[in-house]
Amino acid sequence: MLGLAGISIYNMLYKQFHNTESVYIYIDSRKNFDDLLNQLKEKANLSSDKTFRLFADKMNYKNNMRTGRYELKKGESTIDFIRKLRSGNQSPINITFNNIRTKEDLSGRIATQLMIDSTELLSTLNDSAKVATLGFNSSTIVSMFIPNTYEVYWDTSIDKMFKRMKKEYDGFWNDERKAKAKKIGLTQTEVSTLASIVEEECTYSDEYPVVAGLYLNRIKKNIPLQADPTVKFAVGDFTLKRILFKHLEIDSPYNTYKSSGLPPGPIRIPSIKSIDGTLNAQNNNYLYMCAKEDLSGRHNFATNLSEHNANASRYQRALNERRIF
Repeated sequence: MLGLAGISIYNMLYKQFHNTESVYIYIDSRKNFDDLLNQLKEKANLSSDKTFRLFADKMNYKNNMRTGRYELKKGESTIDFIRKLRSGNQSPINITFNNIRTKEDLSGRIATQLMIDSTELLSTLNDSAKVATLGFNSSTIVSMFIPNTYEVYWDTSIDKMFKRMKKEYDGFWNDERKAKAKKIGLTQTEVSTLASIVEEECTYSDEYPVVAGLYLNRIKKNIPLQADPTVKFAVGDFTLKRILFKHLEIDSPYNTYKSSGLPPGPIRIPSIKSIDGTLNAQNNNYLYMCAKEDLSGRHNFATNLSEHNANASRYQRALNERRIF
C-alpha cells in the first residue's frame, strides 16, 4: 500500500504534464487561471486540472499570479512549475522589427510579439510630451527604433520598452557614427531621416552612399530634394508606380517637391545598412537621379538637368511601352 501511495504522489508531482519538449505558457494582464489550465491542457497534455488546482491552492498561487511567458520543460514537476509561475521566473523572448514604414506598422508589429496593446503604443508614439523626455518629437521618434533583434520579456511595459530602445539607440550611436554625422553636417535624427529616403529610393544597398551623396549636394545648394518616396509618404500610398502632377501638389512638409531640405522625420524606420550607407555618403557631383529604363531597380545619375531629362525620357518611354501607370 505504501508503494502504491508513493507512486500516486510521484505521479501527481511529476506526471501531470506530458509535453515531449519545452512549451511556453503565456499569462496576460487578465491573470485568468482557467485560461492557464486550458493552455496546459493544449500544450502539455495536463493529466488532471483538479490536481493542478489542488497544488495551486495549497501554494496560494491563484492570489499571486504574475504576467509573463513561462517555459514548461519536459519532465518538470507540478510544484516546480507553480513555483516558477508564482515567482515570475519567466523566459525572455526575441523580438524583431524591420521593413517598417509607419508608426501604425511599428505598433502593430510589436503588439504581435509582446503583451502590448497596439493602440496604446501608437498613442504613446504620438504623445509629444512623452517622446520629448527621450529627446525626440512625434515625427522623429521612430528613429529611436534601430531595426535589430532584442531579447526582452513578453510582458514588458511600453515605458520599459521605450527605455530599452533609447538605451540601444544611444549604444548604436557610438563616437564613430557621431563623428561621421558631424562630417556630413547632419544631426542623428537627420541622418535617420535621410537614410529613410535613401532606402526607399534604392533597391540595391550599394547605391546607398551614391544617393546619399546626391541628396547632400542638393541640401547644400538649397535645391529641393524632389524625392518621390516622400510624396508617397505624404499621400499615404506607397504602392504608387508613378508620381503624377496631382501628387506633387499635395500640401505637406513631407512633399520635398514643395519644401526644401529634409522632411520633419523619417518616412520609414531606416535599416542599419542604410544609416551606415548615408553616414558613408559618396563625395560626388550628382544632383539628379532617375530609375534606369531597363527597370532593373538601379538608377542613372546626372550632374546637370539636360542629362537628367534625357535619362527621364528614356525611363518614361519604358513605362509607357509596358503600360505602367
